[in-house]
Amino acid sequence: MSDANPTDRTDRIHLTAGIDPGASSVKIAILKSRAGEAGEMVATTIQRIRRRDVREVVRSAFADACTSAGVTTDDFDYIASTGDGDAVDFGTGHFYSMTTHARGALFLVPEARAGLDVGAMHARAITFDGRGKVGKVRMTSQCASGSGQFVENITRYLGVPLEDVGNLSLESEEPEKCSSICAVLAETDVINMVSRGVKTADILRGIHLSIASKLARLVRAIGAQETVLVTGGMACDAGFLASLRECIDEKQSAEQPDLAVVAHPESILAGAIGAALLGARRHRQLEEMGRLPVIAA
Repeated sequence: MSDANPTDRTDRIHLTAGIDPGASSVKIAILKSRAGEAGEMVATTIQRIRRRDVREVVRSAFADACTSAGVTTDDFDYIASTGDGDAVDFGTGHFYSMTTHARGALFLVPEARAGLDVGAMHARAITFDGRGKVGKVRMTSQCASGSGQFVENITRYLGVPLEDVGNLSLESEEPEKCSSICAVLAETDVINMVSRGVKTADILRGIHLSIASKLARLVRAIGAQETVLVTGGMACDAGFLASLRECIDEKQSAEQPDLAVVAHPESILAGAIGAALLGARRHRQLEEMGRLPVIAA
């Protein structure tokens, strides 16, 4: 896609897409960008997988995003995947998710210098500089007790709609934390809490605090400074964010200065946004070398 003067590469507008298939949903971001500029979001789409074939969800989500943007596959300069790249059987290239989340975080919150990506199956903390170059990285263990899927499992048992979890958690007056960091044993704890008549709000707040205490240690372990952007699906959970801020504030010290934990309305799209931006940069590099990429049908 080009402007009225396609021979002037310094003024070239690129149309790129970022596709981020995760464990529970597929995220798509379509951006226009020009060299030296931040870029402009044209369209975004999020589709839940819900036991469907992930490749079908990718194609469906991409088609929806293209419709919203009023473009076709032929209009793209680069289609980049991140996350589960095997699920994207078309496109141009793949970028590691740590890099895409860093770049996407900077696009959303330019002052951020660290990210906490809390997805459906795992969480990780990363530091990065003002160019999006990744520094330190720490991940949770394979246990799902620090993930969005764990929260979803608990809310399903409690019969609470996922979209209501955050605000209900904030209503808690006497949160009851799980005694175990193991997801399976924690679910047993919740069953016992229900049988003892513990209020749903207090259970949810306790779950949030249990997860947040683990993830706060990750953030501190990487030496995060100043602003930390929460990405992934849990960034939409107000109760979790409040719990995370509480757990981080408890560990503030002179050696580790205050951290601002923030979220953005588009936090869940950070990986897809970063992939689209990196795709534009890769295309410009290939264009300069005379090796333009081919987008699969």
